[in-house]
Amino acid sequence: MSIGFTASGALDLTSLASTDFDVNADGTLTLNTWVPATVTDSTTSPVTWGSNGAAASASGISIDLRNISQTNTSFAVLSSPVQDGYTTGQLSGLSIDDTGMMFATYTNGQSKVIGQVVLANFTNSQGLASVGGTAWAQTLASGEPAIGTPGSGTLGSLQSGALEDSNVDLTAQLVNLIVAQRNYQANAKTVE
Repeated sequence: MSIGFTASGALDLTSLASTDFDVNADGTLTLNTWVPATVTDSTTSPVTWGSNGAAASASGISIDLRNISQTNTSFAVLSSPVQDGYTTGQLSGLSIDDTGMMFATYTNGQSKVIGQVVLANFTNSQGLASVGGTAWAQTLASGEPAIGTPGSGTLGSLQSGALEDSNVDLTAQLVNLIVAQRNYQANAKTVE
């Protein structure tokens, strides 16, 4: 049997020889007439393909069908599937540790590092330009940033999940504001 390809790459079955075989009750083949199959190319006979696609020997690729078997039964899984990985997981949470490592937690129980927060220190922090809110930008006056991980060198540390609280007693300040407003009103009445 010979399987050939035309110059355009199409399968050429004109040179396909016949092989006479019987299928036994156990699914094995009995070959009455066996002609080995060789893959050939119409430009080079036989084809010179190697296992990595490079040129190979002149013997080509031989196809041996003598050890195949087929049984006449319906499809069924005969052994339990083996899992060699993790199930699909959706992102369920993010956390940051005190070194700035960002962890993504997934619904399949896995947790992976997805990045790291870095801090920057400037020689002249008073030279930074305010760009709105609590955001600042580098300028010529601030100098180049010294970038590093939290807790390294003179850089500060991170505390995940913490909310920075005010350093004043808001209740006392509100009471002082009310007192100041009453004093203003009393003075205004006096002037009247």
